[in-house]
Amino acid sequence: MQFVVPFILLLDFTASAVMGHKAKQHVNWKEIRPLLPFSLIGIGLGVALLIKLPMEPLLTGLGLFVMVFGVRNLLNLHGDKPASQWWAIPAGLTGGTVGALFGTGGPPFIIYLSHRLRDKVELRATFSGLFLIDGGVRLIMFLVTGLLLQPGLLLAYLGALPIMALGLKMGHKIHLGLSNEQMLRLIGTLRLGSGVSLLWKAWA
Repeated sequence: MQFVVPFILLLDFTASAVMGHKAKQHVNWKEIRPLLPFSLIGIGLGVALLIKLPMEPLLTGLGLFVMVFGVRNLLNLHGDKPASQWWAIPAGLTGGTVGALFGTGGPPFIIYLSHRLRDKVELRATFSGLFLIDGGVRLIMFLVTGLLLQPGLLLAYLGALPIMALGLKMGHKIHLGLSNEQMLRLIGTLRLGSGVSLLWKAWA
C-alpha cells in the first residue's frame, strides 16, 4: 500500500493536470471551494493513518458505500434536485481521507459533484480542477514523509505514462459521444465496478 498509493497518486495527478488544462474554462470553482477545507483535514488524517490502520474494514466500508451510489445512478434514483451544499463536509472529509489512504479520493468527490452538476463537461472539468489541488497537497505530504522517495517509484511512474496517455485519449473520445444521462449511467457503472473491486481486495 505504501508503494501503490503514491504511484496511483502520481498518475492521477498527471491525468488531472492534462484534463484540467484542456477544460479549465469549464471548471466550476464555486463547487470546489466548500470541499477544500474539509478535504485538507481528511488528507492529514489519512496520511497519519496510512501506515498504522488495518485496511480490510476500510476497504469493505468504502466498497459498499460506492456500490450504493453506483446503483442509484444506474437506476436514476438521484432525482433532479441538486444535493445540498452541506454534503460538501462529509464528501470533503471522506474524499481527503480515502485519497491519502488508497491513492484516490475520487468516489466521494464524484458522488457529491455529480449530484450538484448535471453538465458532463462541467462535471469532468470541475473534478479535474479539484483533484489538482487535492492531489497536489497529498503529493507534498507524501514527499515530506518520504513516500515519494521509494526506490523504483519513479521508474514505475514513467513506464505507466504511455498507458495512461492511451487511456485518456480513449476516454475523451467516449466522453464526447455520450449524453449527460449516459454519462451519469457510465459513472454509476464505474462506481459499481469500483465497489466490487474494493470488496474483492478486502476479502481476498
